[in-house]
Amino acid sequence: MTVRSSILNPVLLVGCLIILVSFAIRASFGVFQIPIAAEFGWLRTEFSFAIAVQNLAWGVGQPIFGALAEKIGDRKTILLGAAVYAAGLVLSSAAVTPEAHQLYEILVGFGIAGTGFGVILAVVGRASSDENRSMSMAIATAAGSGGQVFGAPLAEWMLGFLSWQSVFLVFAAAILLVMLSLPLMRAPVATRLELEESLTRILGRALRDPSFALIFIGFFSCGYQLGFITAHFPAFVTELCGPIAPGGVLSSLGITTTSALGAVSISVIGLANICGTLLAGWLGKTWSKKYLLAGIYTGRTLAGALFILLPITPVSVLVFSTVMGALWLATVPLTAGLIGQIFGMRYLGTLYGIVFFSHQLGSFMGVWLGGRMYDLTGDYNAVWWIGIAVGALSALVHLPIRERRGPALQAA
Repeated sequence: MTVRSSILNPVLLVGCLIILVSFAIRASFGVFQIPIAAEFGWLRTEFSFAIAVQNLAWGVGQPIFGALAEKIGDRKTILLGAAVYAAGLVLSSAAVTPEAHQLYEILVGFGIAGTGFGVILAVVGRASSDENRSMSMAIATAAGSGGQVFGAPLAEWMLGFLSWQSVFLVFAAAILLVMLSLPLMRAPVATRLELEESLTRILGRALRDPSFALIFIGFFSCGYQLGFITAHFPAFVTELCGPIAPGGVLSSLGITTTSALGAVSISVIGLANICGTLLAGWLGKTWSKKYLLAGIYTGRTLAGALFILLPITPVSVLVFSTVMGALWLATVPLTAGLIGQIFGMRYLGTLYGIVFFSHQLGSFMGVWLGGRMYDLTGDYNAVWWIGIAVGALSALVHLPIRERRGPALQAA
């Protein structure tokens, strides 16, 4: 059995492990906001801005690490990303000013780029057959969701007996330790025709192709919605949700306050996302990826509109979290697969990295604008409706995309 003929090949397994650890660390940063603010007397906005900078640096670093992987090799690039990630965490553990944290979060953001979706999905895609590629990318993406599920609780547990500085150091050691699995990540090279095409030629063709521009625009709303909900949904729920009924199902599960419900909603999103991402990958094997993406963005738009228009109750919060979670990162394997289908797998890391910058720009805007609009208006209504509007735009812009392989790659 060849590497490409099996879904669960060593490249995919190692890729899942790396993404799992990388995203578990990334998903935990919100847990540190209160301990750090309490120790130094900082405003919440100081550390929140550091997280926003991290997201933006991740977006900037993604095409850079994608191009590096295609230049010096996947494993060397992933190792470099892990080293930068660890360095950012170690330096952050010694930071005593907001400016220092914000500076070092640039390194963390670049580290996430080097150990995250752009590089990993590209190598997983090359190690998979055409039939298995969409599902393999979905499995790797779902591993990131798994990290989101347990990363924050793990950090919270460690903070019970370690200082936040020590937890940062433990995380730095963890991202380096997982690099011991890298020797197993040996992906096949691209096809002969793909190897003959230069990065400059493929990049030029992509930048001239309207379909690439539409994918770039469409991914913005994904980042905006994810960034806004991750950063502000718990507070949104705490302020607007109706009371938890004593003696009810939620109370019996230990959810007695709206603040607890807000935290649980993020975990529900992560759990539902694993199922939704795997389903998207399975459907992407046979269905049109652009129509699946348009359907996902339409589903997000309708879910967001119904949630904000109907009375916000504990039940509606959990229903919305489940629906949104199922659509959360389902866009990632389909977007990466669509780029690979149109432009080939050789430079997928770079091309996906460029598109992912749009995602992270949206994420930065969702996090920052959510706080800014709340400060100006006292609620999240305006930024919520902006998210619904950009979601509807993303659904529309995917429809004209031409799903075909480029002329030079059709004979591959």
